[in-house]
Amino acid sequence: MNAVDPGADPAALLAAIVESSDDAIVGKALDGRILSWNAAAERIFGWSAEEIIGRNVRTLIPEDRQAEEDAIIASISGGERMPSFETVRQRKDGSLVSVAVTVSPVRDAEGRVVAASQIARDMSESISIQNRLALSEERFRLLADNISQLAWIADSEGSIFWYNKRWFDYTGTTLEQMEGWGWKEVHHPDHVDRVVEKIASHFASGEDWEDTFPLRSAEGEWRWFLSRAKPIRDDSGTLLCWFGTNTDVTAMREAEERIELLLQEVNHRSKNMLAVVQSLARRSNIDRPDFIERLEQRIHGLAANQDVLVRRAWSRIPVQEMVEAQLRSLGDAQAQIRCEGPLVELSSGAAEAMAMAFHEMGTNALKYGALSVPEGRVAIRWRISGAGDEARFHIEWVESGGPPVREPERQGFGTRIIADVPRVKLNAEVRTCYDPEGFRWILDCAAASIL
Repeated sequence: MNAVDPGADPAALLAAIVESSDDAIVGKALDGRILSWNAAAERIFGWSAEEIIGRNVRTLIPEDRQAEEDAIIASISGGERMPSFETVRQRKDGSLVSVAVTVSPVRDAEGRVVAASQIARDMSESISIQNRLALSEERFRLLADNISQLAWIADSEGSIFWYNKRWFDYTGTTLEQMEGWGWKEVHHPDHVDRVVEKIASHFASGEDWEDTFPLRSAEGEWRWFLSRAKPIRDDSGTLLCWFGTNTDVTAMREAEERIELLLQEVNHRSKNMLAVVQSLARRSNIDRPDFIERLEQRIHGLAANQDVLVRRAWSRIPVQEMVEAQLRSLGDAQAQIRCEGPLVELSSGAAEAMAMAFHEMGTNALKYGALSVPEGRVAIRWRISGAGDEARFHIEWVESGGPPVREPERQGFGTRIIADVPRVKLNAEVRTCYDPEGFRWILDCAAASIL
């Protein structure tokens, strides 16, 4: 660019300024003919001054925007300046360029409008930057609003000025309510003072923050959140802001509590089981030749019941499932057993008490009773009678078709398992009948004892 002497002719100075401008400066007649064209116009639109001067300015306007020129001519002809507006113009090669256009009237010595001066600023880079910023903002918004955590941003002093959509969806609040330290309103009153004290100390020290506390939902439910915040710093280490998240850990805390409870239950039941095994060993008649076999069978019965309890996570167990688990060791003799009764689910304690009795009766029937002969039969029947607090549970074991039965001369440990254990644990009435035609066992107790 040639240097211009400040003392030169004003017209020459003005021409130099126009020619050195980064904006396209175009002079045009009222009918649209282009009268002047600076270097920036050539750079922006691709036409040289020789090629474009004399052509109509509509050459630069896309077909679908010709109405803009009509509005410009009407405004200029009326002596009014056309305010700056953003639009699209067409280059010599047919490509489009985004520009900001300002048009002003040019007057002669008498003040009449004789032409127009049009300034066009290339907005391509600016629009590209705006588009990139908009895309970046949109991506951030999509990410922030769709992560599973509640998220927020606070200034360097800890005053929160932005929350993601999940925060508002969960709390049912607005930004106006939550700005600054308004978030205290959704904190549990038993925890808020502790939380405020701790986070304030981290905002002051600039250290990463982590805490766990309950937050109130829009429905009034309190849920636990693991919350973290990190300081965001610039290249020089200056703290700019804080970015924080709140992760719902209610289900995790409940699962941990269930696991802890389950471990305590396992510990308790293991001790109980060892005590039962010790009792079985202590009370079994060591002088009997089948002592080891009988003890192993009884422990096997306990193990079968434990399998059922574990499979059902020590929850309620149907009577039929408990019976089948205890009689599975009887092999082919199971075909001689008939079970009949409604769906009744036993508590784990009731299942344990009755399981030992059914295992003992099954073993005795296989050795000495109805199951010791092919024609023998065992019927197991149960029912619930009455309702409410008056409801009763009744279950019986009835043998038939086996060898003649007689009452044992002495009451051994097996008899105590059949009668005494369920009687004590279930507060039940238990009867054992040694009728010649077959052994019968009948249990009756309050339904609440087994449910």
